[in-house]
Amino acid sequence: MKSPKGQARPGRLRAAVLGMLGGVPRSALTDPEFWAQFGLRSAGQEVNEQTMLSLSAVWACARLISETISTLPLGLYVRGVGGRLEASDHQLYGVIHDRPNADSTASVFWEAMVAAMMLRGNAFAEKLMLGGRLVGLKFLVPDRLGIDRGVDGRRRYWYTEDGGRRREIPESRIFRIPGFTTNGEWGLSVVRYGAGVFGSALAAQTAANSTFEKGLASQIVFTLDKTVKPEQRDDFRRSLEKISGAVNAGQSPLLEMGMGVETIGINPRDAQLLESRAFSIEEICRWFRVWPGLIGHAGVGQTMWGTGVEQMMIGFLTFTLRPWLRRIEQAIWKDLLTPGEQPRYYAEFAVEGLLRGDSAARAAFYSSGLQNGWINRAKVAAMENLPSMPGGEIYTVQSNLVPLDQLGNQSAEASARAALRQWLGLDQPDQSKPPQE
Repeated sequence: MKSPKGQARPGRLRAAVLGMLGGVPRSALTDPEFWAQFGLRSAGQEVNEQTMLSLSAVWACARLISETISTLPLGLYVRGVGGRLEASDHQLYGVIHDRPNADSTASVFWEAMVAAMMLRGNAFAEKLMLGGRLVGLKFLVPDRLGIDRGVDGRRRYWYTEDGGRRREIPESRIFRIPGFTTNGEWGLSVVRYGAGVFGSALAAQTAANSTFEKGLASQIVFTLDKTVKPEQRDDFRRSLEKISGAVNAGQSPLLEMGMGVETIGINPRDAQLLESRAFSIEEICRWFRVWPGLIGHAGVGQTMWGTGVEQMMIGFLTFTLRPWLRRIEQAIWKDLLTPGEQPRYYAEFAVEGLLRGDSAARAAFYSSGLQNGWINRAKVAAMENLPSMPGGEIYTVQSNLVPLDQLGNQSAEASARAALRQWLGLDQPDQSKPPQE
């Protein structure tokens, strides 16, 4: 059956779509997550990753979480008899801690991975192998990655390089970290599920920009009780354009021939434009589980200073960062360590790095460790980028806490100290005083 005149046939339409998509696998075209990357419409706005990041609250939340996590030290450790030891000689240590590949540092790589998890729901990287050993990780841009299933039911990953070359990546070389998930396998896309919230925020931003562009003026109409000639109408519109906009705000048009002015629409105050934009910020922060004060937004009656901020920072570490950190740590253990290495090795973030901005908290942390014997001075010096000192590897504890049943008993250490002082002649009795009977 022929298609109606002027309409594309289904076969040609399908071929055109496939051509625009660059040969995307057929199974991807039925995947809602695939179409979500091209954007959804909400409140008359196109919602995708790029438009979302144009919102200051989304930009701030994404940067806050991804940059904070990427700058935390990520190390590889081996379980030992006396505790854990840093496995700095393991090949994986340098990959996750210093340089995942030749073109990227660890902080830049993990920043991109966390941002992809937050916005897209899943972060992908390619395992770079050499002689059967993992030697690096390469971040895969989500927009360039396609997923298909072969005849054997296994997933096939197709990636488009910068030059346009499309290649297949074996599933065994894919390193994937899912975000929040409901099926235990694939993370949910914030772009897709939060389209309503982000679309409303984009609409409020568009309305605000339009209002300021027009010089805070409402929509107005000019009325006449008779019909004017087309050239007169065009001349009036040209003269009106010269005094429109925020740059020319304050100038008034000259009304002639009994022309009247009426206001239509709703003014910004009645529309509660500022209130709606503030509410949008709080809604976006709720999606990313970030306290608004951390991105510079304080509600009515709230303060961004004081002791409450310290508790908010603890909450940010516990409820916002910790789930992301555990996802990364467990994904490294599961996919980047061999089954023979998994019982011995594990990856972990050092959240103490968050204390580097507070010298008082850092000093209290080090003092507690030195006095209770779970850290030594050499380790403290290394954490502060200071040279070590002789004897810094020795663990020390306070000796002023004595059990009740040993009160009055002199310890062996104290006895040795007293004997040494007497041998050096430091504790000789004063001969000028008569002996006491």
